[in-house]
Order: sequence, then structure tokens, then C-alpha cells
Amino acid sequence: MGKVAVVYWSGTGNTEKMANHVAAGAKAEGVDADVIQASDFNAGKVANYSAIAFGCPSMGDEVLEEEEFEPMFTDVEGSLESVPVGLFGSYGWGDGEWMRQWEDRCRSKGIKLVSEGVMANESPDVAAETDCKNLGGLLARS
Repeated sequence: MGKVAVVYWSGTGNTEKMANHVAAGAKAEGVDADVIQASDFNAGKVANYSAIAFGCPSMGDEVLEEEEFEPMFTDVEGSLESVPVGLFGSYGWGDGEWMRQWEDRCRSKGIKLVSEGVMANESPDVAAETDCKNLGGLLARS
């Protein structure tokens, strides 16, 4: 079995909570999972994992966080063509446009998404927690 990376950026703690639930879902499948802040991940670490989840909340005008997460994701996206990927994040306004744009960006780069992105409005509720655990399970079985 491989190992899952759960890479995230969180300003309020909501996306961090989601990251921990994704990792719990992978671990429930018997797969090791590392929860890693975006500032501690780069393209050189992609090969250490059999699947990767990326988590980032919607920021500003429904974009990815621009100081740490966006530069990291730009660095790694060219290395993800052979790695199953899952996306997740929280938002406080809008309708999830940032997630749809992020999914489209990944698909245009040839990145294989294991499911639709998991979103939580503000702090993850029980349904979002379950969706995160399911995402972790999908990545573990990929």
C-alpha cells in the first residue's frame, strides 16, 4: 500500500479540520497519511506519495490563497499527472466557483481527480466531515 499526503492551507482552521478528516478516511483504509501545511510541500515530495489531497479555502474573489498555497500548487501541478488527486476546502460566500475553477485547472493539466471537490460552508458540518473521510478513503484505494 502507498501513502497519502493531505496538503492544505487554512486561515481560520476550517480547512485544517477538513484535512484531518481526509487523513482519517485514508487511515481507516489502513493507509498511512501525512497532514502537511502547504508551505512544507513542493514538487520534490510528490514522488513520496501514491495519492495526494489538496485543501485550500476560497479567498477574496473566489481564488486560492495567493501567498503560500497558489505558489506551492503551481510548483507541483506539473508533477501530478500520474498521481490520483483530491481537492477540498471551505468557503464563506459565493457558490463554490473557486472549486469549479480549480477542478477545471487540474483537468486541463491532465491531473486525475478521484472525485468532485469537497466543500464546506465555514466550519465543516457532519456531512462535510463524512465527505472528507470518503475522499481520504478514495485516495487510499486509488
